[in-house]
Amino acid sequence: MARLPRLAVAGCVHHVLQRGIDRRAIFRDEEDFRRMLDDLAGLCRQDALALHAYVLMPDHFHLLITPEDAEGLSRTMQSLGRRYVRWFNQRHGRAGTLWEGRFRSTVIEPERYLLDCMRYIELNPVRAAFVADAASYPWSSLAHHLGLRLDPLITDHPQFWSLGNTPFERQAAYGRICAAPLDASLLAQIRNCTHRGWPLGSDAFLEALARKTVRRLVRKPVGRPRRKPLPRAA
Repeated sequence: MARLPRLAVAGCVHHVLQRGIDRRAIFRDEEDFRRMLDDLAGLCRQDALALHAYVLMPDHFHLLITPEDAEGLSRTMQSLGRRYVRWFNQRHGRAGTLWEGRFRSTVIEPERYLLDCMRYIELNPVRAAFVADAASYPWSSLAHHLGLRLDPLITDHPQFWSLGNTPFERQAAYGRICAAPLDASLLAQIRNCTHRGWPLGSDAFLEALARKTVRRLVRKPVGRPRRKPLPRAA
């Protein structure tokens, strides 16, 4: 089956996932984590991408990002991958790729899914049992969104700003959102759309998105179409 081209739309929010090959560690120590964030910061400035949320886990990372142009996301991820792998291999005395393959991504409807996608990303260290308190994990943007530190990488999305009129109101409201359980069906929906590259949004959002891209946005029905019954003989 032919692989669909990546869905990348200028001005839309994308959830991005990149895993290490065979689930191996892509960050071995603090210096590796810091290097990735430094590279990411430089490329976001260079390619005019707004980073809304992130988490770096030992064997993968998530980004929530809005590119200014349709090619910006792939350009940034390709540059980031090459640059970091070259540095990592030289530092750790290894050769070959770090990545399992192409990065995975989905376009999301911000009004409906942005805040849930943010907390899905930023609570990853708790789901993986790395920490009990996600805000204590140093390699994510959660502490920024809770007002515990300022993260210069982050450009807050208007949907986050809509949570309140002051920073304190926004941070408190987002804290309450993060404290609520993430519905299992929503969790599965975010994961499925990200892995398969289907956009995550309402019918109205998909209709609006279809006017911006020629790529198919919904999966085709599985199986053969039903045969129409033959007309009976008179």
